[in-house]
Amino acid sequence: MSKSNAKFLTSAPMRHVAVMSATASIGLMAMFVVDFVDMIFISMLGNAALAAAIGYAGSILFFTTSFGIGIAIAAGALVARALGSGDEVLARSKASHALFYGVALGAIFAAVVWFNVLNLVTLVDASGETAELAASYLRIIIPSLPILVASIVASAVLRSHGAASSSMYVTILGGVVNAILDPIFIFALDMNLAGAAWASVAARIASASLSFYFLFKNHGGLEAPDRVGLLRDFNPVMFIAIPAILTQLATPVGAAFATRAMAEFGEAAVAGMAVIGRLVPLAFGVVFALSGAVGPIVGQNYGAGQMDRVKRTFYDALLFTGVVVVVIALALFLLRDPIAALFALEQGPALALLYAFCGPLAILFYFNGAIFVSNAAFNNLGHPYYSTWINWVRHTIGTIPFLYQGGMWFGPVGVLAGPYVGGVIFGLLGLALARRVMNQSQDSESEVQTHQAHQLRLFHLRR
Repeated sequence: MSKSNAKFLTSAPMRHVAVMSATASIGLMAMFVVDFVDMIFISMLGNAALAAAIGYAGSILFFTTSFGIGIAIAAGALVARALGSGDEVLARSKASHALFYGVALGAIFAAVVWFNVLNLVTLVDASGETAELAASYLRIIIPSLPILVASIVASAVLRSHGAASSSMYVTILGGVVNAILDPIFIFALDMNLAGAAWASVAARIASASLSFYFLFKNHGGLEAPDRVGLLRDFNPVMFIAIPAILTQLATPVGAAFATRAMAEFGEAAVAGMAVIGRLVPLAFGVVFALSGAVGPIVGQNYGAGQMDRVKRTFYDALLFTGVVVVVIALALFLLRDPIAALFALEQGPALALLYAFCGPLAILFYFNGAIFVSNAAFNNLGHPYYSTWINWVRHTIGTIPFLYQGGMWFGPVGVLAGPYVGGVIFGLLGLALARRVMNQSQDSESEVQTHQAHQLRLFHLRR
């Protein structure tokens, strides 16, 4: 069987890591920018309740998006392994079945959320007019969850084929559609908050359409789902998807504790933390993209039995992360004063927090990158629950004690630094565990090869 679609089996792994991470980060940046512009348009309506409603709705949408990301991680891992083994028909079949489960379960999940939407927004502390506005926004956008899942899964399959630019165009198209339709729907058609919701729905449809266009035009499309294949692939998909979803949900838990701890030092400290919260994804977009970028490279080489290239990819990704973090940290340090002026941060805790981040703490973001790379190894080498365990412990035990103790010792800067200290510990733990997983996989591969050689010798002796 031809391996023409398994492009990560040859050429330097570092090149693949750099290209995949850079293109994926451009797509992520487009999403961040559109979200930012979306909030500006809503704020221009002059009703604070509308902006607040978007914030509350966003916390609900995070959970629905996490569902799609989990299915996408499963699809990407399974397709990459099949491509690495040289079986392109199996790869298309895996993609079809993961997509089927994603869309079907997404529709069920969307229905549950839609019928309980007012209770859910109340659960995240929205009330009165804000709760009603958030609920109305969600009632428009939630039914499009299956479309979003289809788009995310199809994009993951494109990345598994090494089609980094195609996946990037899918994300960018969604952002462009959203940015164009927002002012038209919100202002020109006087739809207000509903206009923002419908613009997002249109963006999801555009992204899904383009992702399937690329999939069918360049990669053979999909195999028709069949009962036997669906039954065969249910456990493999869920084995990766469930822990991946749980992994995604760990991040807001740690963020909630950090916000609560920072609130004890006043509004200025919370404002400084909010500025940093907007800087982090913009500054380190390439690092955030690492897990999704490295996963297909690991998966294809694992499927091909090339554990030496799996290890090389892992260590090249860590080296790439180090170079990116050092360059970005240096840039943040040199630009700390213009950044402070941009956000009108004056003397006080907000400025102190920004200076702490644009210095030693930015360097420590390397260990977050190490966790992302380790997660890619876990998900694609058959140990997805290690990702869940590392992330949940990192955002609880590795966050809560450190930020509260840091606050006691160093005030707001200590709260900000606490999770970074925990990140160092669990970043190193993730690296050690990933090395163990790779060594075990290599030992298993050697045993299989020895057994196959033994069986071949017996076959020749019998002849």
